[in-house]
Amino acid sequence: MTPEPENRRFSLRDIARQLGVSHAAVSMALRDSPRISAPLKEKIRKHAEQVGYRPDPMLTALASYRQSKSNPTIQAAIAWINAWPEPDTLRTYREFDAYWHGASAAAEKFGYRLEEFRVGRECSPKRLHQILSTRGIRALLLPPHREQPEWGDFPWSSYSLVRFGRSLGKPHTHVVTADQVANAMLAVREILKRGYRRVGLIIEEKRLHESGHLFEGGYTLAQRSIPEKDRVPVMALGTSTAGERAKAIAAWIKKHKVEAIFTDVAEVPDLLGRQGIRIPDDVALAVTSVLDAQADAGIDQHPEEIGRVGLLMLNSLINDGARGIPTIFRQILVEGSWVDGSTLPTRN
Repeated sequence: MTPEPENRRFSLRDIARQLGVSHAAVSMALRDSPRISAPLKEKIRKHAEQVGYRPDPMLTALASYRQSKSNPTIQAAIAWINAWPEPDTLRTYREFDAYWHGASAAAEKFGYRLEEFRVGRECSPKRLHQILSTRGIRALLLPPHREQPEWGDFPWSSYSLVRFGRSLGKPHTHVVTADQVANAMLAVREILKRGYRRVGLIIEEKRLHESGHLFEGGYTLAQRSIPEKDRVPVMALGTSTAGERAKAIAAWIKKHKVEAIFTDVAEVPDLLGRQGIRIPDDVALAVTSVLDAQADAGIDQHPEEIGRVGLLMLNSLINDGARGIPTIFRQILVEGSWVDGSTLPTRN
């Protein structure tokens, strides 16, 4: 082999020539393409590392530009894993359906197709791994789940992973989600701007722990700008009957003279109705996500953008060859926007 000059940037063609393979094979191997066998992929990756290969940033930018101007051929699939007990329910939530659409559109730009795979009675985690391996699929998106799935000994180390939201305790992998602290602070500010003084937060006790107390944290920070006499304590709903919850909320509203409520609990309008409390005549209402709620004022969490960013993060992991549960955890937060609505009119 002819010695290479020192300080010279190695190209894909140099690596291909040295290993006796095609330029395309080197390119696909470094992008973790399933079209290249695992042994050859490992050989190419090791050699690229040994010679100090680094992508040319200008060529990378040019390739990205060309890709954005063309219709890329679909070359591989990315798996969207649905382990809901009733899997058809997942995408009936407009928020989660928007995650799908955002991720799917972004996947196509990189030459991928997003496919749903269901885990449950008809497909065990072990069987899922067999199917994914046969298909050459090495990247997974994990949407939110209401219950923790039983993953068994699923080999996460074989896959690049990104999850949406914090509802999944396992696998503890990189996450893209709404910025709940910023969104809660935004909501309180916007409610105050509309003439309300005493703003209260209602949230499920379970969700407080699940979300890392982030909505509560944002709400508490926002209350620092409110006179102490107008601050309202958080109403955390435990596991009780609807009747008990309704009475507890009514008592909380009366005790703290609550004028407006911010909540992620979908049943709040029904619970208020049980006690004869009218929206917005008796109390105004705003929600953490206007897509799946019985209120039209609150936060647009931009779920399609969350889906798109989740796919971008996953694509970066694929290109980096990063698989399995990370030792250093990353999260990308997407800030929401305020939406005016009839459930929280401006006060005169």
